[in-house]
Amino acid sequence: MNAEDDLSPEDLSPEEVRDALPADLDTTAIETPYLFPNNSRRRIPGVLYILIGIACIVVRSVAGDDAVLVNGGVTVAGIVLIVVGLYHLQGGWDLAFDEEHALQAATRQVGFPVGHASAQLGWRGVRSRPTWRILLYSNEPTPEQRGLVLVDGVDGEIIDHFTEKNPEDWTALQG
Repeated sequence: MNAEDDLSPEDLSPEEVRDALPADLDTTAIETPYLFPNNSRRRIPGVLYILIGIACIVVRSVAGDDAVLVNGGVTVAGIVLIVVGLYHLQGGWDLAFDEEHALQAATRQVGFPVGHASAQLGWRGVRSRPTWRILLYSNEPTPEQRGLVLVDGVDGEIIDHFTEKNPEDWTALQG
């Protein structure tokens, strides 16, 4: 251990402080395109919950009324598991529109050349339908416009959009 290891950040001058991303967060090392997880994966646990729920109900019916370890709670658990499994099955939408498709649809919708943009996946409604939330800025050094577009992740339909003159003051960040 050397003397530099004992220094706290307060003891260092601003020129000596170095920030680095951990290796697992360094996006420059990624060699393949990122594939966003598909909501259809919800169907797998849905089927498992339904099968386990059916097994609980079968075990209760086979065990009879005089069983010590198997009582009405096992039936209730089986019913709850089946209901949760059905919810998972209906919420397992296929995410047909990835973030690139959603960004393209949002760019067409806002009507200005897009510079920086960001995509976030959310879910709407009781059925948890996947929806992309796209935040876009116009393509100027200091963006003059910004917009928010909601794009359906299943069929690519534009759900809603909003554009405005950019109210943010970025003059302090210039040269």
